[in-house]
Amino acid sequence: MNEEVLERAATAIRAGELVVYPTETVYGLGADALDAEAVERVFEAKGRDRSKPVSVAVPTFETAVEEGYVRASERERAFAEAFLPGPVTLLCERREPIPDVVTAGGDRVGIRVPDCEPALEFLERAGRPVTATSANVSGEPSARRVEDIGRRVLDDAVVLEADDLYASIEETVPSTVVDLEAETIHRRGALADEIEAWLVEH
Repeated sequence: MNEEVLERAATAIRAGELVVYPTETVYGLGADALDAEAVERVFEAKGRDRSKPVSVAVPTFETAVEEGYVRASERERAFAEAFLPGPVTLLCERREPIPDVVTAGGDRVGIRVPDCEPALEFLERAGRPVTATSANVSGEPSARRVEDIGRRVLDDAVVLEADDLYASIEETVPSTVVDLEAETIHRRGALADEIEAWLVEH
């Protein structure tokens, strides 16, 4: 990943701007998740209903806990140890720094640690938690190529392009969304069967 592009993307996050970035599943649309106005720009770009929460990406699960973004139970920590980084979103109790717009006013926030080196480099360099929602207009398919992302999303965003990451991926599979407190898989995606087995065993 080009150092200059990475730095431009990280700077954009810190300035409250939008960034399109690759993950191991699809391109994500990022903004500073601690900045309510920046998160609003994500909703506007996607045409997303404000009643639908967005997840938050961090370079490590420990970052989310140690920086005070979430509280995590021992079981949640064990789950994160088993599945993160990976195509999994783990719902945890949000703490005060996470604004209401991220969680649609709810008390839990989805934490995502992508298993994708360019994404992790970007997140580390940004130094902020970044929204982790697909880079597409709501209702349209998620994108694995920049050219498939609508102009509405791209026009005001810095783009970390990594189409080559997706060359060997045959189908678009979203992250699996898990709430251990509720013993619920909210969305079945990658690793869903393995996660179900873990829930039974733990």
